[in-house]
Amino acid sequence: MKIFEKQLWHLISLIILIYGIIILVDFSTLEGEFWEISTKTWLIYSVGIAIVHQIYVLLVWRLELYYSSISKFLGKAGFKFYTAGFSIMFISRSMLILALSISSRNSLQINPIIAYLIAFIFLLIALYLIYSVLRYFGLKRAYGIDHFDESYRNKKFVKRGIFRFSNNAMYKFGFLFIWIPGLLLLSKPAIIVALFQHIYIWVHFYFTELPDMKNIYSQIK
Repeated sequence: MKIFEKQLWHLISLIILIYGIIILVDFSTLEGEFWEISTKTWLIYSVGIAIVHQIYVLLVWRLELYYSSISKFLGKAGFKFYTAGFSIMFISRSMLILALSISSRNSLQINPIIAYLIAFIFLLIALYLIYSVLRYFGLKRAYGIDHFDESYRNKKFVKRGIFRFSNNAMYKFGFLFIWIPGLLLLSKPAIIVALFQHIYIWVHFYFTELPDMKNIYSQIK
């Protein structure tokens, strides 16, 4: 089935990344808690929501692209329901990594000034990305409306704002936000999860979005 194209590689990559987390995590940093929930549990939630979110996008995109399933079931409201689910899970990713950072604060051995400086730089880049998406790219395209609406498939790639520097600006820079809580609160587990999520979004790009783009935009070889 086309819906599972390259998803074996997705699964293999995910297994490797989870194994990487197990290797990198210092279990002595998982002894804290926040809201009477252990750091270990917050870590599992933070990893789990990323996996659920990206599988959600995979299923919705592929079901709509190849079978128009979402539109057939929900009509024109299908895209709105999808974006609502996407937004809830995207915000949840940020909130859970913040909770993880609080529960394991001061576990990262780094000069706080350096951590704060990196966080500030990441914030500036991420804010510029948000501006560029809102000003030039459009939220609907960022959500993946080209899987739903064929009229968007004729639009040219954006080369303004942060997209002047990279066609994949959202993947390269968008996830800099999730590093900030761990840097500000000096949380080693949060930094590890941020690294996982930043790599895992590239798994989504190579094994979900790129194959879809090749199908949608025939000029991409």
